[in-house]
Amino acid sequence: MAATPPGDGVDAIIRQWQEVRPDLDCSPMAVIGRLSRASRLLERALKEHFAQYGVEPWEFDVLATLYRSGPPYTVSAGELSTAAMVSSAALTNRIDRLVDKDLVDRELDATHRRRVLISLTDAGIRAIEDLVAHHLANEERLLGGLAPTERKQLERLLRTLLISLGDQPQTPPTTG
Repeated sequence: MAATPPGDGVDAIIRQWQEVRPDLDCSPMAVIGRLSRASRLLERALKEHFAQYGVEPWEFDVLATLYRSGPPYTVSAGELSTAAMVSSAALTNRIDRLVDKDLVDRELDATHRRRVLISLTDAGIRAIEDLVAHHLANEERLLGGLAPTERKQLERLLRTLLISLGDQPQTPPTTG
């Protein structure tokens, strides 16, 4: 007989609801609550990990998006805003901070005067090449509580959920 896994914070919440409202089916809360708590715990762990390297998670996201675009590691501000899922105002602030750190450059597109291009600097390329290896090792550590088959199953289930919620593949940013 398989051992019952230890309870988590959501188990206690579900028990409380069952005591005060036994007529309700709390099974959706069990899933959504766990996704929400896992998201917060993972975000905190990622933030703490990046802090060791003097980087905020959003900085990693912007640098990684530019790097994944491939040489010359340049995308428009609009494409970067879409990929980062932030407003253009928030992106402007982020780009300003990365320019100040000499990790990205910003310039007007010579062919489209109202289009702003964001590019990795040499320092930005070095930073993301170093950070991505550390980031993947940290993610591996964070998923260490799951067996490889469980990870694949979770990946499949989360993909199905995201698609059902309307998530769609993003067109990768084009190079400059």
